[in-house]
Amino acid sequence: MKRRNFIKLSATASVIGLTPFQIQAALKTFIPFDCPDISGRKLVLVNLAGANDGLNSIVPLNQYDVYSNLRPTIKVPESGSNKYITLDSTLPENQQIGLNPALTKFKPLYDKGVLRIVQGVGYPSQNKSHFKSTDLYFTGNDGNSMLNGVDTGWMGRFMEQYYADLIVENFPLAIEIGSNQTSLGFHAEEAHGLSLNITGQDPAGFYNVISGLGGEAPLNIPDSDYGKQLEFINNTDGLTNTYAASISNAFNKGKNDVTYPDTDLADQLKTVARLISGDLGSKIYMVRISGFDTHNAQVQAAGDILGRHHALLTELSESIEAFTADLESQNLSEDVVGVTFSEFGRKAAENGNLGTDHGEIAPMFIFGKPVSGGMTGINPDLLEAGEGNNWQIKTVQYDYRQTFTTLLQDFLGADNAIIDNTFFNHSLNDSFTNLKIEDILRAEYDISKNCQSNTAEPHSSSKNWLLYPNPTKDIINMSSIDPVESVSFRIYNAAGLPLADYTLKVVDGKASINLSQFSSGVYFFEVLTVSKKEIHKIIKI
Repeated sequence: MKRRNFIKLSATASVIGLTPFQIQAALKTFIPFDCPDISGRKLVLVNLAGANDGLNSIVPLNQYDVYSNLRPTIKVPESGSNKYITLDSTLPENQQIGLNPALTKFKPLYDKGVLRIVQGVGYPSQNKSHFKSTDLYFTGNDGNSMLNGVDTGWMGRFMEQYYADLIVENFPLAIEIGSNQTSLGFHAEEAHGLSLNITGQDPAGFYNVISGLGGEAPLNIPDSDYGKQLEFINNTDGLTNTYAASISNAFNKGKNDVTYPDTDLADQLKTVARLISGDLGSKIYMVRISGFDTHNAQVQAAGDILGRHHALLTELSESIEAFTADLESQNLSEDVVGVTFSEFGRKAAENGNLGTDHGEIAPMFIFGKPVSGGMTGINPDLLEAGEGNNWQIKTVQYDYRQTFTTLLQDFLGADNAIIDNTFFNHSLNDSFTNLKIEDILRAEYDISKNCQSNTAEPHSSSKNWLLYPNPTKDIINMSSIDPVESVSFRIYNAAGLPLADYTLKVVDGKASINLSQFSSGVYFFEVLTVSKKEIHKIIKI
């Protein structure tokens, strides 16, 4: 057994000694012994905000003449100092691409076999509004319906189910950096505080920049829309402070082994690498680079590839190259996979303003040591784009959820039920577990090729009780999906010590308990039913 894995198991064993219910919960986080250790695996999402131009990122060489006619002034040249980089001459003709010269750092990653490109990514009914399409990507929907949820995100739903019984210290399951807005993607059904946005923070001495309330939080919050907004701010403020120490400790404990470029995205990924190095338990990280809405000045002059898009792609490739090198140097690379995504692509034709307008499909880049390098899909058919369809490439080769499903199941180990509860293909009435993308992962890192993850039962996929609001100031409401007359539960503190036992009557489908006698912090509710026990993590502020 690797020393790194022994440390993980030893740390878990010390946690198991705390309480009986933690034994059951912690054991569920491990796949059987004939399967690889996945306890430390993490997913890093890189949001290319604004809709990246896929055709100028990866040029379809088998249709270069058509491409040139569609983009006479902004095309990536086939000769000169700024010509495209031939990615892989051994690929079939319909997969032959040229990398934008700004993606110089992607070429060695591909040659090392740790970068895979997925072509033609989108969803069935593309909405070309930045706000709506971003919401669709984050909620896990497809443009034809919102049946996967409107007010919750797929990352939140996934983590709430898959890590439901994971007993954690005071750290968030996800970390966001790069935008002042907390993403809808991490908003879950029950536990709303599954991610923490640390944009603008000092991780070494973590502090809360949203403390706009000043001093103590108000004692009396009015029952009104204003009161709900005030309570939300208050709750968020308290939740941030709950996680502060663990983030600071991880950052101070961690390190970076390589020099990163002096750019915003590089700083974000540098922070992620240092938090992972410091053993922060967060499972999903999301970073963001914006500016891809290149309606004009995509290039600085006709025939000159340099410009805004070139600068963004340079920042992207150099940041990811440094991040992967840092993880490799620290022997952390086996547990991390990264993937880029953009809310949509750009039109096939340029717009006359040295730019491109909103399109439908865009490529994804998947990177990391567990990734099987190569190309998925073929070059888009540029002949689809014409004046009659507003120069759009319509064919979606891969739904974005196919990529995420493959990683959530084959890399992180989620079972079929959790995937279906995260998002379902309502357009095809089919599970995305039947639509996974082959060969994204190397066989030795692919759970589906190494063991039967479904037999491991890593996590309970359903709960009968909903506890809300969470976080809360005082009152916790408890509602069951089944008709019951009473509910029995036990409350534990964050160290796993039992504090109190209760049995409450359920009236009109709800029971409530006042937690005013408890101090602020993390608590676990063990809800007892006839057939099973449920663990709910509650934040009291």
